[in-house]
Amino acid sequence: MRAKRKAVRAKKKVLAAVAGAAVVGAGLTTAGVMATAGASQPDTIPVTLENNSERGEQIYVYVIGTDLASGQNGWADENGTFHPWPEGDSPPVEAPDASMQGPAAGESITIDLPKFSGRVYYSYGEKLTFKLTTGGLVQPAVQNPDDPNADVLFNWTEYTLNDAGLWMNSTQVDMFSAPYSVGVEGSDGTVQTTGELKPGAYGEFFDALRNQDGWSDLIQTREDGSVLRALSPGHGIGVGGVAPDAMDDYVNRVWDHYSNETLTVTPFSYDPDVTYYGTVSGDVMNFTDESGAVVTSFEKPDSDSIFGCHKQLDAPNDEVRGPLSRTLCAGFHRTTLLTNAHQPDENADGFYQDEVTNHYARLVHEAMVDGRAYAFAFDDVGAHESLVHDGDPQHAFITLQPFD
Repeated sequence: MRAKRKAVRAKKKVLAAVAGAAVVGAGLTTAGVMATAGASQPDTIPVTLENNSERGEQIYVYVIGTDLASGQNGWADENGTFHPWPEGDSPPVEAPDASMQGPAAGESITIDLPKFSGRVYYSYGEKLTFKLTTGGLVQPAVQNPDDPNADVLFNWTEYTLNDAGLWMNSTQVDMFSAPYSVGVEGSDGTVQTTGELKPGAYGEFFDALRNQDGWSDLIQTREDGSVLRALSPGHGIGVGGVAPDAMDDYVNRVWDHYSNETLTVTPFSYDPDVTYYGTVSGDVMNFTDESGAVVTSFEKPDSDSIFGCHKQLDAPNDEVRGPLSRTLCAGFHRTTLLTNAHQPDENADGFYQDEVTNHYARLVHEAMVDGRAYAFAFDDVGAHESLVHDGDPQHAFITLQPFD
């Protein structure tokens, strides 16, 4: 089971890490560890981008990431041909223009998607600015008001294509913005899709966030008042979009509860014999294994640690602390730790029910046709993420949706 655990963890870490990256260098890892012996895929597969946005702006498309054959970082053209980035500098210099013209409203284009671990960006009306530093590619970071892309309407999907197949997800880990869905067609003709918004859900999301006390400042607009995006609280907490103590009341109640009760965590759904037990002593939650030995401990997390799934909730790529931290992070976001002493809680009907919760994530999931989303880094705990996968992909799809 150890090898299987590492493969699953590696895949999930790739998708979450790519979603949150600002500088892509050696740190943009791949899911190549998942390739199975003897498996083989063509060097590229077609991806069709369909523009159902009902907007008239020119669309610009970018395919960037790590080339799995060479390990180099770069971009791909419409034929799926890899182009490595040139050397960067300090201060950063502008990267070569990697844009392709996207489809007009009501139309579609098909390009070739190469074996990458990376992103497909798209922007409305303006090209994106990418820069190169000595550490790699600097991607848009719109939590920074001085970022050159701060007033550009854009979004991206994440994907990994290797000999084991295609993994592609829609993501809201960083922000909720220009809406899109993703899909993949397998060799049997079956098409999986995810990320599709309910009719009217785009506008309803922003209306609800504006009316949610303490959360409206996550919304970013242009000077004319037009909406660009809502930052996730993981980014918004650092720029005043949400209060730094937003989750403190819930954390205090969790800590009080497990001072007298035990939190049972079975982090691997495929390995129910691996179980850990958490109890609080002072400001620390200690986890023990079946023998009673302490395997790891967590300091009482602040809101930033929860929203970012980092700091006091750091999740290393190991066998124990990482899986426990991911489970705790999901439980705090979904506020299920007081309603279920056995985690992870996989019943979405009970998520986000506490008055103190991640309202951004709640509203993102409510907006989706299938209820799935990547509203925070470990939204894949319990398989609630907006991800499609096929081991023998024939065709991928990215569909730009209406802003209604």
